[in-house]
Amino acid sequence: MKKYFVLTAFFFLFSLLGNAQTRVWTSDSAHSSLGFAIKHLTISEVEGRFTDCTVKVTTVGADYKDVSVVLTAKVASINTNSSARDKHLLDADFFDADQFPLLVFESTSVKDIDKKEGVLVGNLTIRGITKPITLKVDYFGSVINPMNKKETAGFKVTGIVKRSDYGIGEKYPGAVLGNNVNIVANVEFTPNK
Repeated sequence: MKKYFVLTAFFFLFSLLGNAQTRVWTSDSAHSSLGFAIKHLTISEVEGRFTDCTVKVTTVGADYKDVSVVLTAKVASINTNSSARDKHLLDADFFDADQFPLLVFESTSVKDIDKKEGVLVGNLTIRGITKPITLKVDYFGSVINPMNKKETAGFKVTGIVKRSDYGIGEKYPGAVLGNNVNIVANVEFTPNK
């Protein structure tokens, strides 16, 4: 009887693994963006984005519960609609892009709130400093893209990063530049295989 149970469990596990399908999704750069907003002089917000950013998502199975996310952005691609400000943001006062050219996020866990909302936890590395962050994820759904005939999934990711955690703009007090940086990413993904 024990031998029968072990064989049954083995075949059940094998069938589950056989049905599991690892899928690697990449972001569609034409329909994806990584943006941010930060308070200036406590009275307004300056917005910007990173124009060279890639996101790789790996899933197993039909849902996103086991999702693994890696985002990489080139710091030199920052764009705030002011070339002078962008140049300043790249120097050692802020991102120090020559020494630390990449901003990287790697997920560690995901938690469903409901079918359309979740929480993504991971580690964000800026200026060689890695800190855990928590992001809210809104899942907009999945459709077959009529242009390429492939499944396409859409998400909005939001959260707050404290610039002081990463040594960004340390000589600028909160009255000049807010400490909280609001992150907004809108991403479309298509599986590679």
